[in-house]
Formats: sequence, structure tokens, C-alpha cells
Amino acid sequence: MSSFFHLALVCCIVAFVHSNANTVDYGDALTKSLLYYEAQRSGKLPPNQRVKWRGDSALNDGKDAGVDLVGGYYDAGDNVKFGFPMAYTVTMLAWSVVEFGSQLEAKKELANALAAIKWGTDYFIKAHPYPNVLCGQVGDGDSDHACWMRPEDMTTPRTVYRIDEQNPGADLAGETAAAFAASALAFRRTNPKYSAQLILHAKQLFNFAVKHPGQYQNSIPPAGKFYSSSGYEDELLWAALWLERATGEKRYLDFINTSTNSGGTRTEFSWDDKYVGVQLLVAKVYESNERVVYSHNWTAFVDTLFENMTRNDRRMNFFRKNPTETRLHYTC
Repeated sequence: MSSFFHLALVCCIVAFVHSNANTVDYGDALTKSLLYYEAQRSGKLPPNQRVKWRGDSALNDGKDAGVDLVGGYYDAGDNVKFGFPMAYTVTMLAWSVVEFGSQLEAKKELANALAAIKWGTDYFIKAHPYPNVLCGQVGDGDSDHACWMRPEDMTTPRTVYRIDEQNPGADLAGETAAAFAASALAFRRTNPKYSAQLILHAKQLFNFAVKHPGQYQNSIPPAGKFYSSSGYEDELLWAALWLERATGEKRYLDFINTSTNSGGTRTEFSWDDKYVGVQLLVAKVYESNERVVYSHNWTAFVDTLFENMTRNDRRMNFFRKNPTETRLHYTC
């Protein structure tokens, strides 16, 4: 899924919080950012679907593999469901609710934000049928891109790719654990039973990721052509942070304390690189003399970002200098 929209969502919420009558209507941008997710839905659409030109699609996903994988989100303009960036999307949506829930509620968008999160977590629950098994992709990018069509018109079988103990993917499992844990926080007040279910899945996936390290594209090679992971240590820290926030269990903070890599000064925060998020959360919530390096790294990232990014006349900030890489999902 295009990373622009979940980055833009956070930016819109921040802008909405600080906006006034004389500024751009960031509240409208917030509404439309959330509406985008309904356009990306896969599966059986609900009666309250607001994007009316979309219909039911991919209702047999997972059938050939013996697992119900109906639901979730399509990635972008194609019809593949890539688990790694989808999990990051859900984590970021949940973080928005955790940090800015009252502002979303004031704009009457909290219910829509929670619905967007749940559309993802309901799918992830299906994709995680056993503690050490996670379905990480449905569909093949090459064949999908060779035949563009509406998802409602798809009739061909869709391959299911998964990770397990023999074919690990700590980055994929870790990010999905983070999505479950952050979402558990988002639903704690409105749906405590569902929140508890999400925490259970988060714990299982985190344990799986720690015990069976490795990059997921080695187990799901087709994913590597489109969303290759540069490593899994950041996802493990990211998941541990969200699990600590969701459960308060000391073992997750111990995991962070024993880590020898705080990420250094990063150049971006994205579906692949979570270190900036880790550094920010540690600096904000868990700062101490022992963890001051995270705060220093976060500050250095912000300084570097503002020194090097460019801005166009529409107030879009571009994080990457290479013209071939300054796409919307690297803007804010």
C-alpha cells in the first residue's frame, strides 16, 4: 500500500491539531486520507462502504491453500496483498489513533480510523492460523502487473506465500506483531475483548520472530522484487516497544535494553526502516540515561531531514533527492 497515505495521515492530524480558520483545511485532507483505505479494500465489502464504485473481490483468496485469506488491503494500483507494507500501514494507523484519538473524535473520524485498522487486523488474524505460521503475501506481482484489471474481475487462482519455522521472516513477523500490539492499544477503550485477542497474536508473532530470525524475502522471494527488507532488527525493536506499551511486561523493555543497535542516524522512516519510530518512542516514553543514545539519534535524524529535504510550492516536503525516487510515499 502506498506509504504516502499513512505518512500523510499523521501529518494531516498534526496539522489539524494546530490549524486555525485562516489555514488550509487539513481536516478535509484527513477525511480523504482515511477514505483512501476504503478504496483499497479487498474481500466482502460491508453495507456502510463509502466508496461506492468498489465491489466485492478476491473472495476465494487462500482457498487453494486451505486457509481463509479473504480481506485485507490491495497494495497500490495492483491487486497483490503484500503483508510487510500492509502491516506497517496498520501500525501507523493505530499509532495515529493512540496519539491523536481525541482529535480524530473531534473531527468525527475516529470510527473511520478504527474501521480502517480493523479491516487490516481482521485479515492478519486469518493470516496467522498457528503461532509460528504467517501468510505474508497473496498474489504474484509479476503476473498481476502483466494483466491490469479491476479486482472485482479477477478469476485466476492467487498464490499464497507464508513464513514458518523452516522458512522464517523475522521482519515480517515482527512488523505484524507491532501492528497487532499498536492496534490493541487503539481498541483498548472501545473493544477490550478484541484488544486482548490482538495482544495474543502479537505475543506469538514476536516470540516466533525472535526464535526464528531471517529476512522474509528469502522465504518469499516474489516479495523481494517489490518490498525487499534491509534487515529485521528494527522490526524486532519496533514490536517490542509496542508490546511493552500494550502489556506493560518488563521482558519487552529488557529486550530493548539488551539490544546493541539503536539504528544510528537514519535518513528516512518507511515501510522498510523502523529505527526512527523506535528512537522517537524510546525518547518520548522510555528515556533514561541508559537509553539516551536513542534520543540523540532521533534529534540527529530530524536535523538531517530539515537540512536536506526540498519543498515545492504546494508545501510538499520531499525526503529523497533522486528525481526517480521522489515519489509520493516519500513526501509529507
